[in-house]
Amino acid sequence: MQFTHPIVIDPTGRDIHGEADRIRERGPVTPVELPHGVPAWAVSSAPLLKRLLTDPRVSKDARRHWHRWLDGEVSPDWPLYTWVSVRNMFTAYGTEHKRLRTLVSKAFTARRTAALRPRIEEITATLLDRVAKAGAGGGADGHAVDLREEFCYPLPIQVIGELLGLPDELGPELRVVVDGVFHTSADAAEVADIYARFYAVLGELVAVKRAAPGDDLTSALIAAREEESGTRLSEQELLDTLMLMISAGHETTVNLLDNAVHALLTHPDQLAHVRGGRASWDDVIEETLRAEAPVASLPLRYAVEDLPLGELGGPDGQVIRKGEAILAAYAAAGRDPEQHGPDAGAFDVTRAVKDHLAFGYGAHHCLGAPLGRLEARVALPALFERFPGLTLAVPADELRPVDSFISHGHRTLPVLTG
Repeated sequence: MQFTHPIVIDPTGRDIHGEADRIRERGPVTPVELPHGVPAWAVSSAPLLKRLLTDPRVSKDARRHWHRWLDGEVSPDWPLYTWVSVRNMFTAYGTEHKRLRTLVSKAFTARRTAALRPRIEEITATLLDRVAKAGAGGGADGHAVDLREEFCYPLPIQVIGELLGLPDELGPELRVVVDGVFHTSADAAEVADIYARFYAVLGELVAVKRAAPGDDLTSALIAAREEESGTRLSEQELLDTLMLMISAGHETTVNLLDNAVHALLTHPDQLAHVRGGRASWDDVIEETLRAEAPVASLPLRYAVEDLPLGELGGPDGQVIRKGEAILAAYAAAGRDPEQHGPDAGAFDVTRAVKDHLAFGYGAHHCLGAPLGRLEARVALPALFERFPGLTLAVPADELRPVDSFISHGHRTLPVLTG
């Protein structure tokens, strides 16, 4: 790759949308520099990104198709190492991806997701009681409550924990290691520590479920068998699949809830549309996923062969070479004016077309998307019905993002419950 003034991605994610704007200004695809100087192509055009996500000439398997991996240039101290080194359907290609996705699909069924609704409602009600208690007292306006900490975070982590059959005592450690995976400015020692601790937690979970299987996703994954080949998940595939489901099933929903609440509180006219019946909570969810993608950029994909972008509707004459890396710039693509018009950057729940790529596209579309939407459909209306006077406790410009260019949310979301 010949770099001409690549955009250096800020690993702390301090300005997700400003950076996305700069990426889009450079064209549908532009060279960027990831942590440790790793080069990649950021794709910000929604139509072009869709084509690349479904093109068989684009792989997610670094071991087979990324020249930097094959040349031994990717080390375990890289902050994104976990994202490219795991062995699960997130990093698989071709028939191997189909095998792994089939096995996981057998365990993670629509029935299992739908059956969670009553439990999600129970957890939501309990957490709202906790928010009310935390916000009580302290004068007419009450105390400020960190809604991310007290509501947006514990709901999905408890749901995914129960779905997997996670013993209660492993919950606190699980939260720490998941946060670590998304900490994209971590140093080498932090990366190694989180990697080891995550596998230790997963190993304990698998040991418990092997000794005493239950009606949970972990037990189902251990038992799942591919009917055509008779194969099961290998031990590494099992651990890495659990890692994927915990990380994706938790962080994306935390950010979806966090960003939706923030968007409604900073756009009271949009909340009025919902309360007035001019928009639904599904409109809120889809517009949040579009305008405030919970995963801002997703690493990585790789060109299996040279990709002339003109053939895919991209810039004529531009080529992503075999073995080069591709960064799916979801935050930028969600606000692509080519798809959503000149007001693509505006949060508008009445927008007629809210198409987005927040859960991926094609063969790698997130299996957990229905669960994330279900949690939001339960949690958001319950929150605003319980606290109709909910407001931010600090000016919006004082809020700080999470320390990641992948995860898009807020470190804290202080509110007054009213």
